[in-house]
Amino acid sequence: MAAQSKLLPPRRISEPAIRRLINELTRLYVKHRTRLSRFVYITLFLALLNRIRNAISEQKAAARRQAELHAQGSTVAASVNAKKRVELNREFFKNLFRLLKIIIPGWRSKELRLIISHSVFLVLRTLLSLYVAELDGKLVSNLVRGRGKDFLTGLVWWMVVAVPATFTNSMLSYHQCALALQYRTRLTTYIHNRYLSNMTFYALSALDDRIKNADQLITVDVSKFSNSLAELYSNLAKPVLDMLVYNWSLSRNVGGEGLFVMSLIVQLSANVMRAMTPPFGKYVAEEARLEGEFRFQHSRLIDYSEEIALYYGHEAEKDTLDKGYFTLIRHVNRILRRRFWHSLMEDFTIKYLWGALGLVLCSVPVFFKVPGATQSEMGSRTESFITNRRMLLSSSDAFGRIMFSYKELTELAGYTSRVSTLLDVLSDIQNGHFEKNLVSSADIAENAAVLRGRGTVTEARDIHFSKVPIVSPNGDVLVRELSFSVRAGDHLLIVGPNGCGKSSLFRILGGLWPVYGGTVRKPPFSDIFYIPQRPYLSRGTLRQQIIYPDSVRDMRSKGVTDNDLYRILGIVEIEGIVERHGGWDAEQEWTDVLSGGLQQRVAAARLFYNKPKYAILDECTSSLTLEIERIIYEKAKELGITLITVSHRKSLWRYHTRLLQFDGQGNYIFTELDAEKRLKLEEEREELELQLRGIPEIERRIAELTMS
Repeated sequence: MAAQSKLLPPRRISEPAIRRLINELTRLYVKHRTRLSRFVYITLFLALLNRIRNAISEQKAAARRQAELHAQGSTVAASVNAKKRVELNREFFKNLFRLLKIIIPGWRSKELRLIISHSVFLVLRTLLSLYVAELDGKLVSNLVRGRGKDFLTGLVWWMVVAVPATFTNSMLSYHQCALALQYRTRLTTYIHNRYLSNMTFYALSALDDRIKNADQLITVDVSKFSNSLAELYSNLAKPVLDMLVYNWSLSRNVGGEGLFVMSLIVQLSANVMRAMTPPFGKYVAEEARLEGEFRFQHSRLIDYSEEIALYYGHEAEKDTLDKGYFTLIRHVNRILRRRFWHSLMEDFTIKYLWGALGLVLCSVPVFFKVPGATQSEMGSRTESFITNRRMLLSSSDAFGRIMFSYKELTELAGYTSRVSTLLDVLSDIQNGHFEKNLVSSADIAENAAVLRGRGTVTEARDIHFSKVPIVSPNGDVLVRELSFSVRAGDHLLIVGPNGCGKSSLFRILGGLWPVYGGTVRKPPFSDIFYIPQRPYLSRGTLRQQIIYPDSVRDMRSKGVTDNDLYRILGIVEIEGIVERHGGWDAEQEWTDVLSGGLQQRVAAARLFYNKPKYAILDECTSSLTLEIERIIYEKAKELGITLITVSHRKSLWRYHTRLLQFDGQGNYIFTELDAEKRLKLEEEREELELQLRGIPEIERRIAELTMS
């Protein structure tokens, strides 16, 4: 007979037993509540320290990897990697602190006083918000209890508090705008001092390839960085202070346990949101770069408008501009799509998920007895609920702004990266370090060795070159060793074909070009004046065109008057432009108003005003008549100016005593120039060339006579 087994039903725990267990656990928890709270807080603090330690370790490891890449010489890879790492890392805080030292130079600076005043109003606003939350709870409580007199009294206090509250809000907006403006002023002044010193602005565009749009960095990105930094302080300091004050008040009203559980859930959801947040800092930096390139393309179209029009190249330029614009728009649309999904996730989590958790937290004193809370009747519970609800909404709003500030921080990281890159490049250029993608023969070992070298430049009364290599902008070594000397009164004429090194020589004399070897002795910048074929006319009055680069104050300090300037214009026979264009204080776009010949005469007048010891004249009389050319050169020699001229005009030979001739093959001749003898030799050479051109005709005629 088979034994039949019976399944025993599971033993059910009775409801009274469950209640007794919960009551016992609650009693034990209340008894040891203080110790448990301390243990939780200490654990959280240790977890925070561990998280900070891990973050520092990660940043150190990233810095070591970047240093290894730099040591291996992977310049391109390192630069690309640097572009991609626009995020909240150690490099960002390093660059930010560097910029903070510039915009907040000291303890007594105006910026620090603004920050302190701003902080005072931030604290005042938080305290007022806390008082308004309590007042709101009392108003609703009096309304529920039917206490009309107390309700009206509360309304009066509500209107009284509105006066300092609105004043505080207005002061916060004022301080934020004032801080942004002051930041920009400090940073722009600092950059201008470095950008416009020691010809750095020229070297940045001609000798270095790392920055293509310095104008946008200085004007747009500096402004955006200043605004972002000023907004971030207000949007970060106020929420942090609000969270501390409101959470402390909530912990007293609803108990620290519920607040801790809610904070834990919020932190977990915040970590998920942070992990799913796109790299907006990288996107912002890339957008700024594309904006700069698009603007640079339009600037280039304006600069070369005449050449493009003569080539009928408008279609090709339109294709280039359209390509740059649509590349920018494609990136912006990508950012918009990422922002849409990110905003959707943020709004749902912050407004609704955390809002539901807040309602649960505010209901704790209603359904559970909180140690220290004495509300028992309906009015007290209503007052407590409204006050807690108001503080919880303010705390949630503060936490939401902190979450949003992470996105603002990443955008600030993008602006910080671009401004810091500009400062780094300016510093490298002032230290003589350039990075340029050289082409042509620059990769030949012998030429590369020349480009790596550096010569010496010393100040002297005369000009002396000793074994100085002449290098083109693209890295070609045009002359391996150039040696010549020019003393005061030795007027030098430089001739040679295009691309032989004449312009590079002038750039070395002007301090614009690095000396790759040998020794250069030359006078200071104030003793050398350069006049190009197309003179530069600045924006300003007619007077400023003549005295450039001096200011009117400099002109007055030299004892020069407008009558003296009028006599200078009379030398080059253009004194009539003063009355024709409305006097010395007339302001026009002089490049468009004056013809090429008049511009060259203005440049000559500028030379006579400055009266330097040496003048570099680069085809500066190409649009002038021989008579005006004679007047300019004779007057310059009369003023004791030593002339260094580049020209192919034979009429200028008689004004010079030295000749430096390049053949375009890396060779040169430096010798004395006898103008009369050279003119005779030139006439004889032309006569012989004419005779040589007639030889084929003579030979043809002889052949005809022989055949006949």
